[in-house]
Amino acid sequence: MHTAFTPNVKTSDVIVIGGGAAGMMAALFAAQSGARVTLLEKNEKLGKKIYITGKGRCNVTNQCDVDTFLQNVPRNPRFLYSALRLMAPDDLLALLESFGCETKVERGRRAFPVSDKASDVTRALEKALRQLGVQIMLNTRVLGLVRNEEGICGVETEKGQIFCKAVIVCTGGVSYPSTGSTGDGYAFAEKMGLKVTERKPSLVGLLTKETWPMQLQGLTLKNVCLTGTCCGKIIYSELGELLFTHFGVSGPLVIELSSHLPDKGETLFYLDLKPGLTQKQLDQRLQREIKAAGKKQVNSILQTLLPQRMASVFADVCKIDGTKVCSQLKGKERALMVQLLKKLPLTVKGKRPIAEAIVTRGGVDVKEIAPGTMESRKIPGLFFAGEVMDVDAHTGGYNLQIAFSTGALAGKSAAELIKDRNE
Repeated sequence: MHTAFTPNVKTSDVIVIGGGAAGMMAALFAAQSGARVTLLEKNEKLGKKIYITGKGRCNVTNQCDVDTFLQNVPRNPRFLYSALRLMAPDDLLALLESFGCETKVERGRRAFPVSDKASDVTRALEKALRQLGVQIMLNTRVLGLVRNEEGICGVETEKGQIFCKAVIVCTGGVSYPSTGSTGDGYAFAEKMGLKVTERKPSLVGLLTKETWPMQLQGLTLKNVCLTGTCCGKIIYSELGELLFTHFGVSGPLVIELSSHLPDKGETLFYLDLKPGLTQKQLDQRLQREIKAAGKKQVNSILQTLLPQRMASVFADVCKIDGTKVCSQLKGKERALMVQLLKKLPLTVKGKRPIAEAIVTRGGVDVKEIAPGTMESRKIPGLFFAGEVMDVDAHTGGYNLQIAFSTGALAGKSAAELIKDRNE
């Protein structure tokens, strides 16, 4: 049973606000370091956002070394050195294993629970918290922080004040608000006089200037290569899966590309629909198809190269009449088809709303936070961890690892701060 909230709860050494990945790990490490810990979660259960990560499978981390990890953090990577030194990807996997959650590593070094169930990750962490005596209060919303001349001294909840010696804010960003990520931590920070940077969507679908992708809504292309460019420079190039939508494009490749987009400058990206063939090989194949097709329509040979739904749309993009007889196809028309099959351009018009993003870009300015402890540089006893801070990474388990690592460091540091005060 969860501990019920009672008005006579007077104090706790450490209060953790938010029971997601960062919050659970912060509470765990603070308790392991000897602190009395209270974990406050406004939802009806812990780890609500964890349940939807990795399509419900929970991509807990990316099993790589720290240098490789930081190469996948486009903003403020150096800020994470201490957190990753305390808990690197292998350390996290070992910890989960010790709690009875077996893991496995798949393509791209992505780690998942062996069961493919995100709930097993949350269940393992929650069990460990209970064993350490962490007081878990669900359905408890925090309204604000309480401070005195010395620093943070408590929190104000809907049910009254709880006093403490340190607070760790792990409230997440503003993506997927249905999971409870509604930006509470930003308001707490700003009321304490801390700078919060502009919040933007990251890891999200992209709107295109071209309208033809909308005609293919719901169509998934597999084993295509997507290359993104900005200001003439390649910013991303990978092989994988893409989805056409009612607004433009999405799917794993596009979501990954979205985290590479610069704040300024027009981004173009190109689809190689036949990455297994060179342009010369594709041209030779197309010539054979045309020769064999005779009086068949252009659309018919395109259907041997593309999904049926895409064939006629592709002909329109090439400005070729798809109903034209193949024998009437001109050499320059064939050359254009080959060119666009290998390099089909699309222009990014914008991103989908932040509420649809997997993670939030922006948050509490990392300059306000000491990277070696995750404590506020201005307000003693106030710590931050996870997505509430201005740190985000590419897709593939990196963001969840950041939450776990910064949570671990914040929890350990908060407990050590209290020990130092008591000595």
